[in-house]
Amino acid sequence: MAVTFSDLHTEEGLKSLNEFLSGKKYISGDQLTKDDIKVYGYVSEKPSDASANVAGWYDVVSSHLAASFPGKAQGVKFSGKVAPAAEAPAKAAAPAAEDDDDLDLFGDETEEDKKAAEEREASKKPAKKKESGKSSILLDVKPWDDETDMKKLEEAVRTVEIPGLTWGASKLVAVGYGIKKLQIMLTIIDDLVSVDDLIEERLTVEPINEYVQSCDIVAFNKI
Repeated sequence: MAVTFSDLHTEEGLKSLNEFLSGKKYISGDQLTKDDIKVYGYVSEKPSDASANVAGWYDVVSSHLAASFPGKAQGVKFSGKVAPAAEAPAKAAAPAAEDDDDLDLFGDETEEDKKAAEEREASKKPAKKKESGKSSILLDVKPWDDETDMKKLEEAVRTVEIPGLTWGASKLVAVGYGIKKLQIMLTIIDDLVSVDDLIEERLTVEPINEYVQSCDIVAFNKI
């Protein structure tokens, strides 16, 4: 709902604004908005202690503006008298000036203004980082024959280091005819590691294929 202030250059107008600012730091909400700047423009100078709420608000807005305009001001004053040549046009424009002194804080906000404000607020919110999924895999690593040194085979497998790959527990499992295979757990970050590439490009090529004949995925579970 629109808030209207009138005659802020008068004691009565300041009294109305002072009552409105009771318990408030800003005109609208809990931070400086264009409403504060608009009202500030109609208050010619810092009020006396009789309007303590307005005086405090005036200091807050002034400090914000001082930070935005760091140049040294020389001070500006306005005369209450009008030059004779301009007096007639000024009187003719008086009704418009009176209307302009009634501040409708929200009436001039367009849909475009609202949309732009929403977009600014949305841009301030940090984008939520997408978390990459992980998978737990049980791999069978088979040697060439029963003469393959299984200890060196496991050491060779664990030399493979890729960002997003973590080797886990392992054990030897009997296959038959004195041959054993290595079963080893590994955890991968899905976006960084491809299991197929790991097997085809790292575990079954030189120098590891000196010990490894083939690899098979026994279990594949998303974490």
